[in-house]
Amino acid sequence: MSVEVGSKVQGKVTGITNFGAFVELPGGSTGLVHISEVADSYVKDVNDHLKIGDQIEVKVLSEKDGKVALSIKKAIDRPEGQASSSYSQRPPRQGRGDNRSKDFRSKGAFKPKETFEDKMAKFLKSSEENLSSLKRNTETKRGGRGGRRG
Repeated sequence: MSVEVGSKVQGKVTGITNFGAFVELPGGSTGLVHISEVADSYVKDVNDHLKIGDQIEVKVLSEKDGKVALSIKKAIDRPEGQASSSYSQRPPRQGRGDNRSKDFRSKGAFKPKETFEDKMAKFLKSSEENLSSLKRNTETKRGGRGGRRG
């Protein structure tokens, strides 16, 4: 095969599916860019990023039994230390380990969570209401009291 795993090549988008895009590579072979390899950000629809006929640079991830796996996002050169995933670029979460939450609770503004017994009582009440409503509706459809008309 003309493509080598790890190499970057130019290709032409020949088809788009809901799970990725097919790319024609030099030498006439075809590979698939999976939807997860199209861009660093979340891709809901491949059509938002690619069109049939686009010339793109892809990196060959693997080749097995004639199937070539490709990546657009790994073909982009990045400076050392820059992450490829947009998830790692999020700011760190605040308020999990600091003392502010402890001070907040000690001032009496903290309300205890609903107890298990309270949750169970609420569930049983709504469950009984749903069951009685369901029984009422099915009995009227059957002609009342479960009897069948002949």
